[in-house]
Amino acid sequence: MDLREYFEEFTAKDWPQATEGTVRFAMVGLGWWTTEYAIPATEELDHLETAVVVSSTAEKAQGVADRYDPIEHAVTYDEFQDGAAADAYDAVYIATPNALHLPYVETAAGYDKAVFCEKPVESTAERAQRLVETASDITLGVEYRMHVQPAVRMMRQLIADGFIGQPTHVHGDMSQLLLDINPDPDQWRLDQDLAGPGASVTDLGVYSINTTRYVLDSDPVAVQGSTWTGTEEFETVPDERAAFVVEYPDGVLASCTASQNAYDTSHLRVGGTEGELVLEDAFLGDERTLRVSRGEVTVTTEFDQIRETKRSFEYFGDHLLTGTPILGNGEHALVDQRAIDAVYEAAERGERVLLD
Repeated sequence: MDLREYFEEFTAKDWPQATEGTVRFAMVGLGWWTTEYAIPATEELDHLETAVVVSSTAEKAQGVADRYDPIEHAVTYDEFQDGAAADAYDAVYIATPNALHLPYVETAAGYDKAVFCEKPVESTAERAQRLVETASDITLGVEYRMHVQPAVRMMRQLIADGFIGQPTHVHGDMSQLLLDINPDPDQWRLDQDLAGPGASVTDLGVYSINTTRYVLDSDPVAVQGSTWTGTEEFETVPDERAAFVVEYPDGVLASCTASQNAYDTSHLRVGGTEGELVLEDAFLGDERTLRVSRGEVTVTTEFDQIRETKRSFEYFGDHLLTGTPILGNGEHALVDQRAIDAVYEAAERGERVLLD
């Protein structure tokens, strides 16, 4: 097996690519991720552009619009929901706190606009279900940037080709020092009304859950979980730290950890009956390496890094313009949301929770 051929294949863009047309975005929620990653992605891609920016105040929206050229429309959330500049955009990128995704999807659907939504798709499975139903007549994509990461796509194909034999277990971790990123203890990620039932599993654990699903091409059947909080700044959430097991068909067990108050680290390790795959740094965005082992042979694959948000927007835009289906759609996101909710339920009850 020539791993170089694998690498070359999975750095390629294998989805349908648009040859004409432009997707004009309304950017809803102008936090640092939108301004530093999402808007620049649309500026650099020929078939995308940001036409409208939406924020809590006209001043903030206009300030962001003035940083880029050209963004013609800067509106408030209320103005957006009332239809301001509705003719100026084709799709809505939603990067608000989780519990505010649903109302903006409702607005987008009402104006027949496509939606590209941040993950998790909402704050609870019940609200996520309502969101997906609301979006039933429009294109809904969820920003799963790991789906376009070459190393992750390579893992998926190696597993499908039987390179590590039968998958047996997965270890996934994502941890960060949230208050070093944003020192405000009143931020929305620590507010259950805005983030959902917790902080670490909803915001970080979703990466291990979804990327494991992607590389295994399988959905979970049950979860177990444990959470802990003991620091004053995290007293509003149950999971300053979390550990959980996600069970997959055929006895594959994924042991995952996540913390918003631990040293920055992330990895995804997939073991099998004949080998293993280890991805470092899996989720945080530093340079990634993939260690591939089978029998007595171990190869560490290093490659040029991609800007995942840019490629994720490119992927969504291409699918929208070509009218082709997106893997990371609303129904796909519902599976994550139900698993997240079940982790908190399992931790609270101290019991294994089955998934529908």
